[in-house]
Amino acid sequence: MTALTLSTSTAATLRADAVVVGVAKGPKGPVVAPGAEVVDQAFDGKLASVLETLGASGDEGEVTKLPAPSGLKAPVVLAVGLGELPAEDEAFAEETLRRAAGTAARALAGVKKAAFALPVEDAESAAAIGEGALLGAYSFTAFRSGGNGKKKDDKGAPLGEAAILGAKPRDKAFKAAAERAAAVAAEVNRARDLINTPSNALTPKLFAEAAQTAAKEHGLKIEVLDEKALLKGGYGGIMGVGQGSANPPRLVRLGYTHPKAEKTLALVGKGITYDSGGISLKPAGHNETMKCDMSGAAAVFAAVVAAAKLGLQVNVTAWLALAENMPSGTATRPGDVLTMYSGKTVEVLNTDAEGRLVLADALTRASEENPDAIVDVATLTGAMVLALGDRTFGVMANDEAFRDALHETAQEAGEQSWPMPMPPELRKTMDSPVADIANMGQRMGGGLIAGLFLKEFVGEGIAWGHLDIAGPAFHESAPFGYTPKGGTGSAVRTLVRLAERTADGELG
Repeated sequence: MTALTLSTSTAATLRADAVVVGVAKGPKGPVVAPGAEVVDQAFDGKLASVLETLGASGDEGEVTKLPAPSGLKAPVVLAVGLGELPAEDEAFAEETLRRAAGTAARALAGVKKAAFALPVEDAESAAAIGEGALLGAYSFTAFRSGGNGKKKDDKGAPLGEAAILGAKPRDKAFKAAAERAAAVAAEVNRARDLINTPSNALTPKLFAEAAQTAAKEHGLKIEVLDEKALLKGGYGGIMGVGQGSANPPRLVRLGYTHPKAEKTLALVGKGITYDSGGISLKPAGHNETMKCDMSGAAAVFAAVVAAAKLGLQVNVTAWLALAENMPSGTATRPGDVLTMYSGKTVEVLNTDAEGRLVLADALTRASEENPDAIVDVATLTGAMVLALGDRTFGVMANDEAFRDALHETAQEAGEQSWPMPMPPELRKTMDSPVADIANMGQRMGGGLIAGLFLKEFVGEGIAWGHLDIAGPAFHESAPFGYTPKGGTGSAVRTLVRLAERTADGELG
């Protein structure tokens, strides 16, 4: 991964291959942002006018490259747009800096070292720049070669090092902020790698093995239930989804504990390593990206490792509900009834509503340990994408205060989310004539109905939240900010921030 360093040097003294500056939209044209004073001086104070001549306006995400004048060690200056200039008494928002740094890092692919001369007000802004650069520099090359058996070339390789100018490497707050940024970005990128891995290289068994490797490396406790243990244990939801595949399911428990922890968080992730829809086969055009249906499991896995890396004073457990949803002679059929781990029976009206089935078993199992809160993460419903688009995830909960806290936490982390209701009248639409509940209700409000289904399997008295990341989990359009094409690692930062707030006593 790209290295992150803090530097007290200026753009005039630090040796780098490029220097990144910010440019904002001012009332009369582009304005050079704070942090780039030395660079502006090298242009005789005319950097803004030069950029305007080249067509720059300061729009968010805009990139302008120009040769550096004498007086700078770097041969190239890259100006990145920050959007509207904030009020005189306000600083640039951390998310603005995070996205700008990500945009710059993407534009500098293949460069060995870049100096980021963006606005650094405090340790938090330096961390935002660092996090954005590390996330923006991400690339997935595990399955690429030079062709004809040749080695991969370095073309398009990620930025080698991001040096944050104006930071204080010996200051405890700056150092801790940079270490956190590096740890969180590494785990977001771990989730991205898992999501981008083709389904034939990430079966439930192989996913569980990846978790075992991480557990050994980071001192985490791990338990893996294979198909025999799941069958014996009565995990009808997970087995019902996975029984149609030649690759049997797994349930993985990954746990981080702190000796002084007073609270415990349980994180449950949907891990459908490939979703064909089962017997209720998905229509043409909807299958090609279904390797991403395990994004929730990737997120909770990465969040637990991040908590361990950061040494957070909170216990965090991840439950990875892993299965492959395939059509075959052994697959669950529409109309079948499954007996879940909780003992409840579910009539399966649609085998493509499988995520809620594996999550239900994992939620019940997680509830048995009586954590202070449970949060599940899932690419659960197309209905949530229709409601909120492809950059915002929905937040539901069995407690309004906890729902609002999750939404607030996502905002702090820089992830777009929106609180959603759980109308009780929709529950009746899942009534079944043959079982305790059906896995489908009315078509309208499908994302809310899925949340109401999951609520049925949460232990009494436990605060529970549900993040439906179906929209932002996998990005199919052109990259933007620090968001790449493909797996995004959605919800990892929110979960890490939630663990931090819990450790600090801010929640519950």
